[in-house]
Formats: sequence, structure tokens, C-alpha cells
Amino acid sequence: MSHDFFSFFLAWMSAPGRVGAIAPSSPALAELITSEITASNGPVLELGPGTGAFTYQLLRRGVRQQDLTLVEYGSDFMKLLQVRFPGARVVWMDAARLATERLFDGAPVGAVVSGLPLLNMSTRKIISVVGGAFSYMRPGAAFYQFTYGLRCPVPRPVLDRLGLKAKLVDRAMLNVPPAAVYRLTRRPQNKLVTQSTVMSTSALAQTKTV
Repeated sequence: MSHDFFSFFLAWMSAPGRVGAIAPSSPALAELITSEITASNGPVLELGPGTGAFTYQLLRRGVRQQDLTLVEYGSDFMKLLQVRFPGARVVWMDAARLATERLFDGAPVGAVVSGLPLLNMSTRKIISVVGGAFSYMRPGAAFYQFTYGLRCPVPRPVLDRLGLKAKLVDRAMLNVPPAAVYRLTRRPQNKLVTQSTVMSTSALAQTKTV
């Protein structure tokens, strides 16, 4: 929609570091980032929905509006989302506060879709966003993130710290610019225990040596 492009462009002009793009995501990218999501994944948490390009596709995948929580920091986008998706819960907040603002009781979320510009964020903020999102996610849930970069926008040290793994889903070459989608999931618990044991053993060996 031309109106969406204009809204996005104005938002980018006022805060390029926060918005990260001058135009809404293409249908090709929206289809890709939601390709593994169905109604059974609800509740679904969407971060940085903007004008709702991914949100519309989530509805097409069968996710009900009442099963959508949209976290948006841009006030203009928030108002637009409330009009377009009246049945969804639209929350006006910085996604870095996910861990401190209890949006759900327990961890019921089956999928997270993120349109946030992680490449523009500090490591500390990425940890707050991703770690906060995973605090709401049930076992087996996945966090979907797109990027214009060549690699996963969540650095390996952050993945290691949070006990996560990342896998490339695919690339949307028809998007302008081309984008990639990554799936983040928890690492198997036994692997985490093994890594922890190795680190503890190594530390103990160093202590004995000293």
C-alpha cells in the first residue's frame, strides 16, 4: 500500500536506527517468515510489526486475532495496528522490556515473529529482546527473525549465553533488499548440561593446576 510506504518512510526518517527500513516488508518475506506457523502455534507474539505486513500473513496462516500480541514502540504504527487488528492485543512498549513486563501468565507462546532491526542494536539490548521473548515461549516454540545481513543477526556469544541455536530458514530474494529468515530455538537440555559439565571440569582442572 502506498500509505504504508509513506508511513514507514516517515518513521525511518525520524528514527532510522529504530525502524531499520524505509518500506514495509514484501509479501515474499511475510510468507517466508510465517511459513512454519499455523493456528496451533497460538498465542503468537510479534515484535515490531510496523504496519502489519507479517500480521496479515499470520492471519492467513490461521492464527486468530485474539491469539496475537503485537509489541510496537512506534506510536504512529501502534495506532494503525489497533485499527487494522481490533481483535489483537497491541502493546506500546520497547521490546527490550519484555523480561520486566509480564505480558503472559507462564510461558504459553508457541511462536515469536520479529521485525526488529537487531543489527542496529547493542549486544545488551539483543539479549534483553531475545531472552525476554523466550521467557514466554513454551517448549518447542521458535523465534523467527529476518535480517538484511549475510549472517544471523543474533551473535554466537548471545546464542551461547541464552542456550539457543539458530538455523537459516531461507532467503527472500524478491524482497527489496533481499532478506534472510532465521529460526531460533532452545538447545537440547542434555547438550546444555554437557557443556556446563565440561566448563566446570575445565575450571576445576585449572584450579588444581594452580
